[in-house]
Amino acid sequence: MSVNQNNQSLNKLFNWTAVIFLVYCMLVAVSTVSGGFKIFSGGASGAEQIFQFATNPFVALILGTLATALVQSSSTVTAVTVGLVAGGLPISIAIPLVMGANMGTTITNTIVSIGHIREKDDFKRAFSAATVHDFFNLIAVAIFLPLEIMFGILEKLASSAAHLFVGNADISMKGLDFMKPLTKPGVNLVTDLVSFAPGKMGGIAMVIAGVGIILFSVTFLGKVLKKVLVGKAKDILHNTIGKGPVSGIASGALVTVMVQSSSTTTSLMIPLAGSGMFTTRQIYPFTLGANIGTTITALLAATAISGEMAEAALTIALVHFLFNFLAVALIYGVPFLRELPIKASEHLAEVGTKNKLLAFSYVVGTFFVLPGAILIGVR
Repeated sequence: MSVNQNNQSLNKLFNWTAVIFLVYCMLVAVSTVSGGFKIFSGGASGAEQIFQFATNPFVALILGTLATALVQSSSTVTAVTVGLVAGGLPISIAIPLVMGANMGTTITNTIVSIGHIREKDDFKRAFSAATVHDFFNLIAVAIFLPLEIMFGILEKLASSAAHLFVGNADISMKGLDFMKPLTKPGVNLVTDLVSFAPGKMGGIAMVIAGVGIILFSVTFLGKVLKKVLVGKAKDILHNTIGKGPVSGIASGALVTVMVQSSSTTTSLMIPLAGSGMFTTRQIYPFTLGANIGTTITALLAATAISGEMAEAALTIALVHFLFNFLAVALIYGVPFLRELPIKASEHLAEVGTKNKLLAFSYVVGTFFVLPGAILIGVR
C-alpha cells in the first residue's frame, strides 16, 4: 500500500513539474515570437513608420492592428501612439490606432490554438476559445468607432479625466514587471541557437522557433493537464475562472496586470479549453478581464510621465481603458450582444475544423495580408 502511495506521489510530482516546465516553455515561446516580430518589423520604430500612413480613422484602425500583430505588443503600440500624439498626431487618429492594437494583440492565442490542429475535437475547442476574443474586439470596434467619429465620447471623457489627474500621480509598473526577467534566460537560449541568421532573418528564425516551441508545449500540456487537474485542483480552478462572469473578468484582469501581457494571459487558457477543461463560454469572461487588465498597465505607466506630454499620455491611456471597460459593460451586459462572439467563434471553429487551410488563412489574412494590402494601397 505504501509503495503504491509513493508511486502516486512521485507521479503527481512529475506531472506538476511537467506542467510548470511546459507553461514556462509557452511563456518563453510567446516572448520569443514577440522578440522575433520586433526584430523583423523594426520594433517601436517600425510601428511608428507604419503609423505615418494613418490618414483617417479607418486606415488608422487597420494600421494599429497590423503594427500590433508585427511587434506582438499592444503596450508598445500604445506607447508609440502616446509619443506621436505628443508630437502632434490628432487624438481623433490616435484613438483608432489604440482600438486596432486591441484587435492585433489577439493573434498570439490564435497561433497557440493551431497547436491543437492534429486533434480534431481539441482544435475545435481551442480555436473557438481563441477567436472569441477576436470577435468581441471586432464588435467593440464596430460599436464604438462610429460613435467616436460622430460624437468623440471617449476623447471627451478621457481628456476631462486626464486634465483632473495629471500631475497628481506618480506611479510606475516597472517594479511589478517580473515576467521579462523570468523568461529572459529561456529567450536568450533560443536567441543564441538562432544567432547564425543575420539581421531580420534572425527575427524570422526566432518566430519560427517560438511557434515550434508553442506547438511542442501545447501538444503535451493538454495531456498532462488532464492528469493533474482532477479533484480539488480542478475545483479550485473552476471556482476562480469558470464560476461566473464577475469572477472570470476579475481573474483575467488580475492575472494580466501581474504578467503584463494580455497575449500571455489568454494564450495560457487555450490548452485548458483545448483539453475540454473549460468551454468557450467559460473562457470568454476571463478574456474580457485580460482586455481590461492590459489597459491598467498602460494607465499606471502613463501617470509617471511628466512635462508637456503628460496630459496627452494619460488621455490615450484613459481612452484605452474606457474603450475596453465600456465595451465589456455594454457587450457583455446586453444578452443579444453577449452571445454574438460565442456563436461566431464556434461557427468559425466548426468550419475551420473541417478545412484546416481555412483556419490558417484566417490567421494570416486577418492579421497580416488584409492590413498589409491596405497599407500598400495607401502608400
